[in-house]
Amino acid sequence: MARHADDDAVVFDLVDDEGRRTASSAPPSAEGAPGEGAPDGDGPGEAGPASGGPRPAGDPARAAVRRRRTLVGALVVAAVLGTGLVVDGVRDAARAEQIRSVRGGVVDVSAPLDEVWAWRGAVGSRRAFVRGEGNQVAALGPFLAFESDGGLLALRAASGEEGWTVPLGEDPDCGPTGYLGWSGVATEVLVCLQGSGAEREVFTVGPDGVASAPRALDAGDEQRYGYARPGPEGTVLRARRIGPEPPDRDGAQCPDEGECSGTVAAGRDLLLRAEDALTGEERWSAVVPFRAMAAEGCRAGPFLPWDGRDDIVRSGEHLDPEGFGARIEPGLVQVWGCGFRAGVTADGAVLMMEGVPGFASVVGLDTGGYVAQTIAQRYAGRMDSALYSPDGAAVRKVAGTLNRPQTTDDPRAATLLSTEPPGGRLRSYAADGTQRWDVAVRDGTAQFLAQVDRTVVTTTWTGGVRGLDLDTGAVRWTWRTQGGLYDWPYESSYVSQAFTDGQSLLLLLESGSGDQGLVSLDVASGELVWDGTSSHVLTPKPDTMLLAVDGNLLEVSLDGVRRLG
Repeated sequence: MARHADDDAVVFDLVDDEGRRTASSAPPSAEGAPGEGAPDGDGPGEAGPASGGPRPAGDPARAAVRRRRTLVGALVVAAVLGTGLVVDGVRDAARAEQIRSVRGGVVDVSAPLDEVWAWRGAVGSRRAFVRGEGNQVAALGPFLAFESDGGLLALRAASGEEGWTVPLGEDPDCGPTGYLGWSGVATEVLVCLQGSGAEREVFTVGPDGVASAPRALDAGDEQRYGYARPGPEGTVLRARRIGPEPPDRDGAQCPDEGECSGTVAAGRDLLLRAEDALTGEERWSAVVPFRAMAAEGCRAGPFLPWDGRDDIVRSGEHLDPEGFGARIEPGLVQVWGCGFRAGVTADGAVLMMEGVPGFASVVGLDTGGYVAQTIAQRYAGRMDSALYSPDGAAVRKVAGTLNRPQTTDDPRAATLLSTEPPGGRLRSYAADGTQRWDVAVRDGTAQFLAQVDRTVVTTTWTGGVRGLDLDTGAVRWTWRTQGGLYDWPYESSYVSQAFTDGQSLLLLLESGSGDQGLVSLDVASGELVWDGTSSHVLTPKPDTMLLAVDGNLLEVSLDGVRRLG
């Protein structure tokens, strides 16, 4: 126990549940924050055991700097001594618990990060690798779950310990899983298919790692409803084209060389069916109607075919009016093919968008609603978005790109931002479609990073970061990724990801040359809390992503997982 030199606060050194010392002293100021001088170490610690187990935590002294305040342990001591730490401690404990459950929430990003543990092994299924889907993973309660070496493996996010494994049979396919930036990763249950032909079967796995009894799939259902894939909320999804074959393509064509021309005016609808994974009973079915589409949108391409076939013919330069694919997320199914770009909710509601060349995207909101946008319209100088309620009803259309924040400390008060280049307007909307404010900005391509502590944080591809008042849109502070701290002159960098602990904002910076680095900003002031762009804590590998699981920041690559803290 010690007394802080600047005040009468009592400071305690405690040991948390991971065996690291923590301090209940106040956070360092931006000017004197750890990490703004030379790094006190050479980066990651010694390599872990060859078996792939977790690495030991870092030096206790470094861990003491890393956490800003003690949580539960400090409450007990402070209560006995009657100090004023109780109120702050309770508030911090509640904040930390809330942060664990929000998207992009990390319990503490107020001090430079180091490697806490590392696990080595294959991440993601061979099926996903062949499809080009990257290292598909799922956040299942306190675990990060993924296919690895013939089994379904779960790592405890806090410690790196292997929580459980479930053996998988021939041709396994478990989901819904996701790749951060393209889809959500948090789910309450995983559905696994295995076996082939008449031996194909399905079972489910929950956060406890207990697998349900396998259920044999009816071989005739593939002919009736389509190929089976793991779906959201404990379902098996099937899809196929329905309706009569159209007589012709109305002159639409995509030659082997040159651009596509014409419009595919007629085609077949898509039937999507969800059945309960345990019982096989139908939960819902939905029809995604065909709409006339420019030939460019019907071009055969390497988009993922629903049945997972690796058919090189599909990637040729020709029309493919029957092909379709999908990305299946924990709460949403996005389907695309000739004649449709649509989202289908986990309850079967169809969110339609006008058929246009290129792709469209749908994202789920923290409030339960959805936003759809047509990316290809950007090339025509215009891009529209549509806002939907939780039950799939259309709320309103919005000019420009309507985005949700990458991270937020209060999902219930979620804000949406619309950017509309080249006019340079930034507009704020509530989840019910009510417009809050409309301000002029120099760069109309602002990306929505965070909504934290009543502050909206945006960035541009040129590296500018701004904090705006949530209620008015007035600029509170600005920060630019320029000047070059340490040995990385990152003037050309941009922000690709954001995480928060409710007080600080962790930003992942990337440059055109492939450099990556982390910085932390104070959300209230925009001041630099610490800069880790030269600490080399990140792994310089392709197909690597950062994601938050149960309040822990994980770095996931195709051949391993690391926790940074």
